Amino acid sequence: MSMKENSSQPKVAYFSMEFGLHPGLPIYAGGLGILAGDFLKAARDMKMPLVGVGILWRQDYTEQYIGDDGYPYDRYPRFDFDFLKDTGVRVNVRVWNQEVALRVYLADQYDNVPLYLLDAGYPGSPHAWITSKLYESKTDIRIAQEIILGIGGVRALKALGEDPELYQFNEGHAVLAGIELIKKQMDREQLTFAEAWDRVRNHIVFTTHTPVEAGNEKHDHDLLEKIGAYNGLSYQEMRQIGEDPFNMTIAAMRLSNITNAVSKLHGQTTREMWCEICGEHPIISITNGVHVRTWQDKKIREAFEKGADLWEPHQELKKDLLNFIQKKKGVRLREDCLLIGFARRAAPYKRSDLIFRSTDIIESLMREGKLQLLFSGKAHPNDHLGKNIICNLVQMERRYPGNVVFLENYDMAIAQRMVKGCDVWLNNPVRPLEASGTSGMKAAMNGVLNLSVVDGWVAEGPQHGISGWLIDQHSTDEGDEMERNRRDLLALYRILQEEVMPTYYGDRRSWTNIMYASIDMSHWQFSSSRMVLEYYNVMYQRARPRPREHICFLEPEYQK
Repeated sequence: MSMKENSSQPKVAYFSMEFGLHPGLPIYAGGLGILAGDFLKAARDMKMPLVGVGILWRQDYTEQYIGDDGYPYDRYPRFDFDFLKDTGVRVNVRVWNQEVALRVYLADQYDNVPLYLLDAGYPGSPHAWITSKLYESKTDIRIAQEIILGIGGVRALKALGEDPELYQFNEGHAVLAGIELIKKQMDREQLTFAEAWDRVRNHIVFTTHTPVEAGNEKHDHDLLEKIGAYNGLSYQEMRQIGEDPFNMTIAAMRLSNITNAVSKLHGQTTREMWCEICGEHPIISITNGVHVRTWQDKKIREAFEKGADLWEPHQELKKDLLNFIQKKKGVRLREDCLLIGFARRAAPYKRSDLIFRSTDIIESLMREGKLQLLFSGKAHPNDHLGKNIICNLVQMERRYPGNVVFLENYDMAIAQRMVKGCDVWLNNPVRPLEASGTSGMKAAMNGVLNLSVVDGWVAEGPQHGISGWLIDQHSTDEGDEMERNRRDLLALYRILQEEVMPTYYGDRRSWTNIMYASIDMSHWQFSSSRMVLEYYNVMYQRARPRPREHICFLEPEYQK
């Protein structure tokens, strides 16, 4: 894509630790990466001047399977990425006081704007350990990875001849790009630290995704300095940016001139979480969206646009999913039985097993043969609590054979089948811990109806009984954890038994009307095209520096 096609817009470099563009490019862990991939595709569709910056993970995040004991185990095959283009660009960073040589590859074959991937794992490299596995749990390796993404990413853009006006940090992993920009201003322009920080801040925007405290990464200053993250700055300067210990989220907010949350509810939560920080600059909300051509089935889209019957194409997709399940698991689910899907990262607040917490009710539904449940998901390789959650789901599969299925090694390919082929999409996180959630958006635009807690994007989307069902529409967040779980569980069962199931089995016309309303509600409002336009019109234009403030690190022959 020529960046001249929309020259009235600022050019943006979009930094992210993971990108989910295609199942054949496994450099993503979950929703954050899929969002980033959808962002690059929508930017291409809208002809926006944007490039992505990430890392080429030679062993992915994990391939996760279920052992005979029902417990997940991990495999790390080494992937061959010969289909990517070698840009010929080479840049260096310092890690543990050693020079680390990075190669830069280009991925642009998935109808996306250019994505530049930094690699320390090419044959013969002594530093392959850094870019081997996404989200390595060892802190020193994680910091080394963030040096490559942030510092290496800025240097790669310069060597490639790219000259962005704005740098977007998708989560705090890219914070060290801001440190590199400050250091270059201090060295090239002979500015003080405060002057350089003030100038650089005008070129950075930040997207925060997690309202969970544990998801906001912190690092010890002594380790940061020894590994090389200080990049020439002092402890006092780094502490001013990120405090002590160094908080990556706080640093990202202080390095940027504007921060956005990823739904309206998440914006409220974020402002409450960071009230002392957000007084320094605004926190706005731009709700996530998903790439329609990637996630919405073509036959469903055509039927919706023509006002034709949705049931027939939906049943074709459901049959395709059931065939896939039979091939993978040797189990044949029924096409005429309600199929509820749940596919998420394995985390306690998402409450994957909530529906099983009243055995009397669930066993009654299973005996009647009117309910089928399909699950998938991954846990971080070192997250034993998350793996226990998956183990519990596998035990339910074994307890209710033919009614409950768990699909191992969740990835984009499984997600695409599930969000198209299920009848209902279940979402029951603990409020307000779901920042946005995008799987329900994908389901909604395929006419797969959401049955959801009102958190994240759902507060802006489905209307109860019209375009989906809301589990807690009259509920509050009062009470302890046990009381909230009990209240949400009772609401889930009540709506399932009194509204969802009677409509599915007894009123096909009403069900397909809700399918139409779901697609109508979601296909633009929760699309990545709407999202990208909003980023440009609301965030980037607001943050765009005046011409005299533009910073450029390119050598003269690269400058436009």
